[in-house]
This record gives sequence, C-alpha cells and structure tokens, in this order.
Amino acid sequence: MFEIVLFEPEIPPNTGNILRLAANTGCRLHLVKPLGFRLSDRALKRSGLDYGDIENIIVHDDWSTCTAHLNGRRIYAVSTRSEQHHTMCHFEINDVFVFGPETRGLPSEVLNAFTPQQRIRLPMVEGSRSLNLANAVAITIYEAWRQVDFAGSA
Repeated sequence: MFEIVLFEPEIPPNTGNILRLAANTGCRLHLVKPLGFRLSDRALKRSGLDYGDIENIIVHDDWSTCTAHLNGRRIYAVSTRSEQHHTMCHFEINDVFVFGPETRGLPSEVLNAFTPQQRIRLPMVEGSRSLNLANAVAITIYEAWRQVDFAGSA
C-alpha cells in the first residue's frame, strides 16, 4: 500500500496513533531518527501497539538512509509551506508520504529536495498554523487510499 515516513517525530501518542492508522490501512510506518521518545515508551504503546507489532515499524538512522531505502518510489513531502493541495495529486499504490516533526515541520534542507510537484499541503483557514500530525497523516492517507478505490479494504 502506502509508506508513511515520520521525520524526527517528537510526541509518542501521535506516533502510536499513526501506527494504528497504518495497521488499519495496510500502510508501513518509517521513523527517521532522532526520535523524541523511546520505542518502548508507554504512551506510544497505549496509543497504537495493540494494533501493530513494533517490528512493523522501520527505523532509519538518518534521512539519507531512509531515502536510500525508498529509492525509486514516488515520494511526497507534506508541509504547510507547500502550495499544492493534497487533492490536486493523482496518487498511486506504493507512494510515500513524508511528514515533519510536530513542533517545527520538515526542515528546509529536506523540503527543498522535493520538487514543487512533490510537495503537498492540507488546506486550512487563513491564520491557522498547522494540524495535529496524526490528523494530517490520516487525512492524507485516506485521500490517497480513496484515489486507489480503497484497494485491499474489506
């Protein structure tokens, strides 16, 4: 299905909720270090590990290791600093979605590596700063999954 990449996630309950989302949508979750928590964190387990085994998370030591692992895949950066709305893209099975840390988003050096066509944003009313990370991932994944006619769903 799709790959979800959390670049340097900071808040365990968000990651746990995203793990639960990944398990229920057939996605794989990637975490790029450094992490703002330990994978054994109680809040992470409470949020998501009853839906998925910790071994289903792929942890990358750094961004370059992650991109090498996903080489050849279509990768999208999700950022409030993007111009293109997520509904303007035509997603395909095996696409990859990259999300930045909760408090600062993707750093410029990572975001700038993506072409404008590879950068997407979720619309918000003017003056809004950002959505909760787990909510942003859910909105993005469900739109992508809708576009492939919910492939693999019951």
